[in-house]
Amino acid sequence: MLRQHGQDAPAGQLVAAVAAAGGEPTSTEHDAPALLTDSSAIQSSGGAHRTGGRKLPPSGPPLSEAMEAPGGTGGAGAGPGRPPPPPGDLRSVLITSVLNLERLELDLFRGRHHWVPATQRLFGGQIVGQALVAAARAVSRDEQVHSLHCYFVRTGDPKVPVLYEVERTRTGKSFSVRSVKAIQHGKPIFTCQASFQLSQGSPVKHQFTMPTVPPPEELLTQEELIQKFLQNPNLAERYRKHLNKIQAEDVPIDIKPVNPPDIFSSEPQEPKQLFWVRARGYIGETDMKVHCCVAAYISDYAFLGTALLPHRQYHIKFMVSLDHSMWFHAPFRADHWMLYECESPWAGGCRALVQGRLWRRDGVLAVTCAQEGVIRVEERPNQSKL
Repeated sequence: MLRQHGQDAPAGQLVAAVAAAGGEPTSTEHDAPALLTDSSAIQSSGGAHRTGGRKLPPSGPPLSEAMEAPGGTGGAGAGPGRPPPPPGDLRSVLITSVLNLERLELDLFRGRHHWVPATQRLFGGQIVGQALVAAARAVSRDEQVHSLHCYFVRTGDPKVPVLYEVERTRTGKSFSVRSVKAIQHGKPIFTCQASFQLSQGSPVKHQFTMPTVPPPEELLTQEELIQKFLQNPNLAERYRKHLNKIQAEDVPIDIKPVNPPDIFSSEPQEPKQLFWVRARGYIGETDMKVHCCVAAYISDYAFLGTALLPHRQYHIKFMVSLDHSMWFHAPFRADHWMLYECESPWAGGCRALVQGRLWRRDGVLAVTCAQEGVIRVEERPNQSKL
């Protein structure tokens, strides 16, 4: 299973620092919130691998190049966004490093870790994204992913790489299925099935309406929000240290919460949150599968913590993400701002269900996500002000 404990939601990450430190955030009369949200931090464990004692091949080309066949750019989606970068700008680290797998054999790949949460557990979105990269390397250029279903089965080890073993389960005329097993220390830590489809038109079309929210240009980034909290002279030192630690993390995602939380309040909130999100850096027009792999990474960053918003009066003992599913509906650019709408329709029996939708700025529903996790809590002890 995946131990989840840290910063699941961008907004949730702010109050996570308070919950992790314990006690009260300031010397005022505010109670410390209990929202603890870590982006599905997986704990995997596996090691580097040599195939039959042979020397391993060098690392392959960046993700975008690995998935592209000669001719064409593979339309990666419409909608307004940032223009191409000026000469000298770096591409997104998500495609040059995080999701760039090393091929060991035809259907065997090795992935390494770019960012490990402060909890020193692997980020679940990284494993989902890397597994989808491995699956995408085993289909034709014209086939695009339309869904994936994953289970986190063991904790992982951030000190060693992860092996991805792909099984070509079925290749049909319209649909193909690829099964992926993530391995560390000789045991699976994660399993995934991804389904790919050749493009097909249909007159049967509909979607929900995108929520009306302020555009990202009018909102503060997560870093700016943290800096705002750090300017509070009454902020207790232990929380200041936690927030500074979050600031120092090299998370390759840009985030702008629509309704930032009051980290000094433990009042229950509706189990819903909205934030703008995009990959940090430039990806550009490329095979749509590249953007889907990046979206898989992003989708797990702020998810399970949504279920904790009505229960901020509790201390979170731990959270475990059990599964993760995604459905891809329309082309998009993962390096353009998308609205992530997250909600938790149910929690009970030490489990919680969360659902999410990624919207393009032009109102097109691009991706739907769902996840169930285990959440165990305990009563927060009363703290005397005397």
